[in-house]
Amino acid sequence: MRKMLLAALSRVLQGPAAAGRTAARVMVASRNYGDFASEATFEIKPCDLHRLEKGPGTTAVMTREEGLQYYKTMQTIRRMELKADQLYKQKIIRGFCHLYDGQEACCVGIEAAINPTDHVITAYRAHGFTFTRGVPVREILAELTGRKGGCAKGKGGSMHMYTKNFYGGNGIVGAQVPLGAGVALACKYFGKNEICVALYGDGAANQGQIFETYNMAALWKLPCIFVCENNRYGMGTSVERAAASTDYYKRGYFIPGLRVDGMDILCVREAVKFAADYCRAGNGPLVMELQTYRYHGHSMSDPGISYRTREEIQEVRSKSDPITLLKDRMVNNNLASVEELKEIDVAVRKEIEEAAQFATTDPEPPLEELGHHIYFSEPPFEVRGPNQWIKYKSVS
Repeated sequence: MRKMLLAALSRVLQGPAAAGRTAARVMVASRNYGDFASEATFEIKPCDLHRLEKGPGTTAVMTREEGLQYYKTMQTIRRMELKADQLYKQKIIRGFCHLYDGQEACCVGIEAAINPTDHVITAYRAHGFTFTRGVPVREILAELTGRKGGCAKGKGGSMHMYTKNFYGGNGIVGAQVPLGAGVALACKYFGKNEICVALYGDGAANQGQIFETYNMAALWKLPCIFVCENNRYGMGTSVERAAASTDYYKRGYFIPGLRVDGMDILCVREAVKFAADYCRAGNGPLVMELQTYRYHGHSMSDPGISYRTREEIQEVRSKSDPITLLKDRMVNNNLASVEELKEIDVAVRKEIEEAAQFATTDPEPPLEELGHHIYFSEPPFEVRGPNQWIKYKSVS
């Protein structure tokens, strides 16, 4: 401290401008962790309930460490998706690409409420969940660019990313929901105190297979949370034009449901904790609707402004952005300083740039590996190529 003050004093002799800048740095540097609150309690929006007498609480406690971790994770996902947008426009990423920016509170809040041993399966807007389940940014971006270092060895792309206890990334609308019920059945069959979170969008909510799955899950009391991420548009169709009832949390009818503010990470976290406890207690499944919003179009081929206005998007950004909401809470309740959060922003940007460098320089997988990894643990076998004379060897 003495050295810093002496340095500030020497700057005074060099002029008022230099002294002001240095004094500001000294002030920031001298602020230590003891200056911050260790935790804070927040009022959160109550959930709408269906067939439940009691729901999640309307207050949430967040520690300083939790808040910093949530902020960094959401900011990483946001920057990763913006970098994916850039790489797509440069034609380095090809094919389908559905970005998650705007919905970060959903995946981060869910992960904060469940255990690493629990299971998650989602649709094709999967980059955020892939990251929260433990896949590094560089492997996600490398998968998007089709490189060998990707989390699916460059053969899955945007819609097909996997890791332990995370089953994708699924390209067929709604098809992941019955698969999620199957994972929940396995949890119950093996007697593990685990749950499965099966996610789908409002655009998939009218799929018949989802209602068949509800029925089976209720009959067998499967430990499954069915989560509808309602971002208000299924491709380019608003929910009001697509659904006779937009109360997606009531769609289970005989299954209890919750409607949650999906732009508030604490609302999501508390609701999922409640739902997880409900399922683990042997009560069967629960349906949850997360009211959220995507900033990009449905996919990178959709500009996203032909069915909604720029003003609508800007209004959500200015009033309901999940990262800004968390940042304001932390700063206003002395859990972090603006300068500290800016340092996180800088570190995140650096991480994303380094990951993008890896994703654009890592080699593509060789053609002879095209048939690999069809099965998890099987002896090598041959796979037919585009015609009967071309064959590839498949290694597990």
